[in-house]
Amino acid sequence: MDRDIGILIKSLRKSKKMTLKEVSEKTDLSISFLSQVERSLCSITLQSLRKISEALGVSPSYFFPDTIEMDKNMIRRGGAKQAEHSSSFIYSDLSGNVTNPLFVPILVTLLPGDKKETPFSHEGQEFIYVLEGMLTVILNDTEYDLSPGDSIHMESNVPHNWFNKTKHPTQFIFVSSTPLIV
Repeated sequence: MDRDIGILIKSLRKSKKMTLKEVSEKTDLSISFLSQVERSLCSITLQSLRKISEALGVSPSYFFPDTIEMDKNMIRRGGAKQAEHSSSFIYSDLSGNVTNPLFVPILVTLLPGDKKETPFSHEGQEFIYVLEGMLTVILNDTEYDLSPGDSIHMESNVPHNWFNKTKHPTQFIFVSSTPLIV
């Protein structure tokens, strides 16, 4: 739940001896918003969680430990519980807790009425494959509506974001490469 994410964010931030101000500067998220997330007073979007993960030097999967390790390979069984549900998305990490992953696959369901957020950029690449509904992707200030079966592969250093502007859930596979964290 969002409460668990807030506790994990705060704990990780403190273990790295970072202030809210430092995280705010790295993410372009306000100090008050970060404080509210840490105290479970507001929901967090997947985009904001990705920014925070990057600022804290971890993969977003750090916040969703519900995988099974088998001989350094990860198996995720269909029907496994969804890792996170907030007011605007359902996020299921499909990768597991692989050390220094080269990419992170995620099953995302954006609930109706998602709000358009400011595009941002970061290191790596992203791939999205829409399974259900309509996903709006912003890339270089241009909006693209993706339908089931549509996909996009992009450099993450290009300003981008995505959201669900429809009245129906949108489900897609999201794969992001992550810089190795040493």
